[in-house]
Amino acid sequence: RARGMGVSLRLQKRLAASVLKCGKRKIWLDPNEIGDISTANSRNNIRKLVKDGYIIRKPAVVHSRARALRRLEAKRKGRHNGTGRRQGAREARMPVKVLWMRRLRVLRRLLRKYRDTKKIDKHLYHELYMKCKGGVFKNKRLLMEHIHKAKAQKAREKAITAQLEA
Repeated sequence: RARGMGVSLRLQKRLAASVLKCGKRKIWLDPNEIGDISTANSRNNIRKLVKDGYIIRKPAVVHSRARALRRLEAKRKGRHNGTGRRQGAREARMPVKVLWMRRLRVLRRLLRKYRDTKKIDKHLYHELYMKCKGGVFKNKRLLMEHIHKAKAQKAREKAITAQLEA
């Protein structure tokens, strides 16, 4: 039975759901036109009622992502990530080995580039390569500074030897 007393419109609702290709919960039957609707007992009759607007397919329920997106935005800024949020040890979350590999690859890439562009010779390259492997340089900046100092030192020595010869 439809609300309280009145006619049961279960058949019409089922047919409407089939005709409109949606679930029964998405079907709206006009409460003012119950008389007309209750007489409809075929799919064609239901189609006619849909055309007249007595039966309507309800819109999809909105499932807003606004809150999720706002939270994601905050997470990008580094919020919601305190000690209480963390599952897994520090090593499990970001292994030291991964950090080491990244660092070493950056330094070795720089050394290769400098050697290929003739900024450093193969002897300096090898010396610095081994130092990188030994963990002497914490980052790219320090390595570059060391290279500049080494080149300056070499230039100074060259100038001194040139003076002595002259």
